[in-house]
Amino acid sequence: MADEATNREAYRFQSRYCVAMDAPITGRVSLALADCLNRDSRTGARALDWEGDPTKAALPLRTVGGLHSLALKGKALADIFDGAVTDPDAVKAALSAALIAHDDELYGWLDGPPQTNEAGRSGALMCGLIEVARRFGQPLEILEIGSSAGLNLLIDRYRFDLGGVTLGPEDAPVVIRPEWRGKAPPQAPVRFANVRGCDQAPVDVRDPAAADRLRAYVWADNPERQARMTGAIAMIAERPVDLVQADAADWLEAQLATPQAAGVTRVVMHSVVWQYLPLETQGRITALIEASGARTSAERPLAWVEMEPDRTMHRQEVWVRSWPDGPPRRMVAASQAHGAWVEGLAVDA
Repeated sequence: MADEATNREAYRFQSRYCVAMDAPITGRVSLALADCLNRDSRTGARALDWEGDPTKAALPLRTVGGLHSLALKGKALADIFDGAVTDPDAVKAALSAALIAHDDELYGWLDGPPQTNEAGRSGALMCGLIEVARRFGQPLEILEIGSSAGLNLLIDRYRFDLGGVTLGPEDAPVVIRPEWRGKAPPQAPVRFANVRGCDQAPVDVRDPAAADRLRAYVWADNPERQARMTGAIAMIAERPVDLVQADAADWLEAQLATPQAAGVTRVVMHSVVWQYLPLETQGRITALIEASGARTSAERPLAWVEMEPDRTMHRQEVWVRSWPDGPPRRMVAASQAHGAWVEGLAVDA
């Protein structure tokens, strides 16, 4: 069980992570909260008395998202989140005042984990899908768990430029073009049979309030992410993605039990999801995938593409595992948390 000191340290840890991710504004806010949170507001008291692992629950990002929403709505803290005010004492004073003045509004932001859906992560995930396509040469059936608002379910509709390797529709309204580092991915065509996903609490970005909430979780340091999200939201408004509300393990069990078409590679995919799943759910999902993998054939293969954080390295890592008779689980790319840069790795890395 966490205590006040542990909960304050979670904000400091988040600050260091943000700074490493070139997000000094968000890092500054997180660091200030570590010191200025108090029990003068219900929100502050709830954060300081948080039970469980505050980092695993993304408590700092819940708090920062609520505060950022005030700035986006023009209610408070605009000069904090646009970087105009940087003095630590001034930042702490402004945050303390906002926590009291907007306590009722901010309190609800602690109810659930942040929906940090990010279209830029599709660039890193595509590195994994390229490797799967290279291995099997078949169209892909994507099953994404933890889809949030479904921005990465648009992976078949985005245009990609990955170190000079281009994929996707040439007329796509959103182009994913990360800063490329390392080895370019192979020139393997990626075709999609279908793309669908689930989330325990999916966000319908066709609802303006839901879209605004999602934007509040985008770090103020990254206006290009806001622009990309706006483009992705417009794509979903024009043609919705196949996204349902469901428990990840229950949904995946049903999907994997559904007969797989011959000549199609089934792919389980997720990004920045694993840390939010209970250990029991992680174990169940792993067992489901491995059991399904044991039933595969050359005509009906299965792959598992993960983009999950290595917090000690301050990066995301893309791992690929496949059946039948696939090579061992391999890391094929590393990435900045939101896909600003992607580093391609040799297949045998």
